[in-house]
Amino acid sequence: MAKPEILDYTQNRELSWLRFNQRVLEEARDESVPLMERMKFVAIFTSNLDEFFMIRAGSLYDMAAVDNKKLDIRSGMTPEQQLDAIYRAVAPLYKERDKTYAEIKKQLRPYGVCGLDIKELEQQEKKYVKKYFKEQILPVLSPQIVDANHPFPHLLNKEIYVAANLKMNGHDMTGIVPVPQYISDILYLPGHDIRYIRMEKVIMEYLELVFDRYEVSDKNYICVTRNADVSPDDEAFEDHEDFRFIMKETLHKRRRMAVVRLETAAPLGKEMEKYFCSRFKITPKCIFRTKIPMKLGFIFSIAEKLPEPMKRALTYEPFTPQPSAALTEGSVMEQVKKKDVLLAYPYESMDPFLQLIREAASDPEVMTIKITIYRLAKKARLVEYLCAAAENGKEVIALIELRARFDEQNNIEWSERMEEAGCRVIYGIEGYKVHSKICLITYRSKNEIRYITQIGTGNYNEKTAKMYTDYSLMTSDQEIGEDAAEFFKNMSIGNLDGAYRHLIVSPTSLKQKVLALMDGEIAKGEQGRIVMKMNSVTDMDFIRKTEEACRAGVRVELLVRGICCILPGIPGRTENLRVTSIVGRYLEHPRVFVFGSGAEAKVYIGSADMMTRNTEKRVEVACPVFDGELRRRLMHDLKVMLSDNVKARQMDSDGTYRKKNREGAPVNAQETFMREALSARRPSAAAGKKEKRSLLSRVFGGFGKKKK
Repeated sequence: MAKPEILDYTQNRELSWLRFNQRVLEEARDESVPLMERMKFVAIFTSNLDEFFMIRAGSLYDMAAVDNKKLDIRSGMTPEQQLDAIYRAVAPLYKERDKTYAEIKKQLRPYGVCGLDIKELEQQEKKYVKKYFKEQILPVLSPQIVDANHPFPHLLNKEIYVAANLKMNGHDMTGIVPVPQYISDILYLPGHDIRYIRMEKVIMEYLELVFDRYEVSDKNYICVTRNADVSPDDEAFEDHEDFRFIMKETLHKRRRMAVVRLETAAPLGKEMEKYFCSRFKITPKCIFRTKIPMKLGFIFSIAEKLPEPMKRALTYEPFTPQPSAALTEGSVMEQVKKKDVLLAYPYESMDPFLQLIREAASDPEVMTIKITIYRLAKKARLVEYLCAAAENGKEVIALIELRARFDEQNNIEWSERMEEAGCRVIYGIEGYKVHSKICLITYRSKNEIRYITQIGTGNYNEKTAKMYTDYSLMTSDQEIGEDAAEFFKNMSIGNLDGAYRHLIVSPTSLKQKVLALMDGEIAKGEQGRIVMKMNSVTDMDFIRKTEEACRAGVRVELLVRGICCILPGIPGRTENLRVTSIVGRYLEHPRVFVFGSGAEAKVYIGSADMMTRNTEKRVEVACPVFDGELRRRLMHDLKVMLSDNVKARQMDSDGTYRKKNREGAPVNAQETFMREALSARRPSAAAGKKEKRSLLSRVFGGFGKKKK
């Protein structure tokens, strides 16, 4: 087999992702960010890294076992070489994270927020902790020894275990105590301040009371990360018709997957290291010492527990998603029938879309509501409204993706709830995840079939709509509605090859259409302009076309939050490419594609990143934005993001990122959008509009024009 051509303007996907997570950690080090928010960024960095090892490292382990000679097309590395590069790159990130956590923790102490070790407790606190341990923790522990008669237990993924060497009557053995999942991660101490201690530290301190017949030494606590890159077994379809059953079996299988990382609180001795490497079938490079808690979810509960005056000092100023300025009081459905509406989360509330579904549920003219669902909140008003519609006699069809990673169980439960209410639930197409965000309301008006279509860039998740930036388009355009009706028909019969007038749909037409639109800009040469915002770029066809566009003189701007496998600034290749990443208060999540400039530009929003999995292995939908006002708004938003010089970082030709040079007034895109959302409904804001337009024209006036 011929070796793949390794391009000089691409980089490894996994290392690019680690650089994204490094940008998250940089937010934790940013002294302009409030202290508790900085601590949250440490928690987000850690959670991201956990998932990276479970999915990406896990996938590489599988690849190495099957074909370790297969080369990564972007870097020329084998799976084993990629894993080695990952472990080398992660080690300094651990040190940087631990140092950052310690610094923030120290700065929180004057505010009375204190995470403590046993030795730091006051005498009365030690008595309280010991009494609590004896009465509340010790009775529910399930300790185990490991010897000839007691096999090594299965350690659950990302759960914490206290371990030690035990000795009795001259015999050595290992003792392991799971930290129970049903007790709190931290123990709050009595008093007015927020003083707390991690539960694994409490258990480790009193381990002699657990193993009271043994000599206890080398106490430690550990946590394994298992490969979670498991998909439903194709053969399972032959034996079971119920896809929900298959997914439940898949989730059970995930619990038993191979270990890809071991974290320890204290350094392991040589014998213990050898012991764990043998037990988990890993090498020492897979072992990482962490000086901070292995679970940081408690950070968010502490932030909620802060007294109001302290909360104002330590967290972001609260922001409530605002009502859309495009809508007035009254029926959302009637207003959308007259004009397209674009919602921008979290600056604007998701409520108008939810109100649209609620109105449709009881509107006698509405016949059907159809929707694709990828991720939902634990509490979802959307589901309640859909169930109400079914109970009111509407036909409700929900295409629920049960394979949404780490949300599988939640989606299984929602699918059962919806079926009980009379909704028709389908699970998409074998081998292809349905990741699209599309909803179609069909109603009758004067004996005509009419449509309202919603297309989104993010999930129908009421919780993340307050934390992720996304767009949601609601339109009564009849041709888009007819496309949406055709899309749902095709999904119901398993047809991936549908043809549509306006919607572009993967895996058949989305990539092809994007590449064709890029060809249109390439034909313009130096007058061409491409601006695309998304989460990740890995698709090689897109990368090659981007390089072709750059060589033709087209100015290409990519706003990419995370992975980006194309390198800018490579002489003769990508000199006309600029790659910008924004990491800030909210998670950047929209996908917006703009081809051309001004009124002639073609503008799309959708659910797909330019990743091969999205363009070839998923069902994604992107939709053109026809309304002039909404197009101008999207163009404005992109201008602001490209001009961000506070939270934006620009990629250099070696794949590293640097903060943009601060030229002129500071521009923080997310803060700009919050201010705009707040002022949009204020009558007093009208007086400042002229001044605001003048500022925007000065800062962003060059967008779409080629620099001389």
